[in-house]
This record gives sequence, structure tokens and C-alpha cells, in this order.
Amino acid sequence: MTTTIESTSLKTLAKDLSQEPPRSPRDTLAGYVIAARILDKCRAFLNGTAGEYDFDCYLDNVFFGFTGIKADDFKAFVATGASDEAVAEWITQHAKPMERLELVKWNNHLRYANIKEMEDSFQLFMEDYIEKNVPKHRPIYHAFDIFDLEEGRL
Repeated sequence: MTTTIESTSLKTLAKDLSQEPPRSPRDTLAGYVIAARILDKCRAFLNGTAGEYDFDCYLDNVFFGFTGIKADDFKAFVATGASDEAVAEWITQHAKPMERLELVKWNNHLRYANIKEMEDSFQLFMEDYIEKNVPKHRPIYHAFDIFDLEEGRL
């Protein structure tokens, strides 16, 4: 499902995810891992160029749950054609207040989490996903490795 785009800048900013992957889940936006990747997927979703990528998936919802931001509110702001900097500022303004240490611990948990430390639904999904999408005989030390291996960053 796609949404009609009214913003020329959104069309310019949106990647064609059938041609290039979104940013790594390790990349940060507004200080949060996953956020830059979510932004890329959201823009592509709105532009109709998401390919096989899903916006508002399990990993996206880990971010939305932690920050208290609603996916639909995020999508509505992104649809305005906001730049990365403007989205980062919007996230900072709309995320639940927290101490910096809480954010750092959350980032580090996700950066270094093993698959077995993720929720059951993620583990079940990844069991078949890894077999189909990750190069054979490549070790996966952390959950984020799955995406970076598949997308050619590792």
C-alpha cells in the first residue's frame, strides 16, 4: 500500500529500495539507532519505492515503543518532505523524555544483541529469513549483522 505524495522534496529524498538498501540499523538519527533506517523505509513507502522493505515492521516498532512515538505520526511528518535534520529535531521533540544514559543503554543493547536476546517473534521470522537472504557461512554475531550482511555492508 502506498500513499499519494504531495511533497516534491519527499520525492527527491526517497530512495528506491528496490535499487539500494536503506541505511544500516546501526546508523543513528537524533541519537537513536534504527531511526535513520526507519526514515529511509518510510520515505520509500510514501513514494511507492519500498520494494520488499516494510515500514512499521517489528524492528521499527521497537523504536516506536521505546520513544513513545506513533508510527502514523512519524509517517505524517515525513510526508511533509522534511529533511533528515528536521526529522531528527521532530523525533527529539516528540520522543518521551529520558536521561541520556537510558538512550545509550538502549542503543547498545540493540547494537550488540544476539538473535536469542530478541523477542520470540523476531527469532521465528529470522529463522527462515537468514537462510534465504544472508550469504552462506557468514557468521552472525549480533542481530544487526543480518541486515548489514544481506545489504552488503559486512
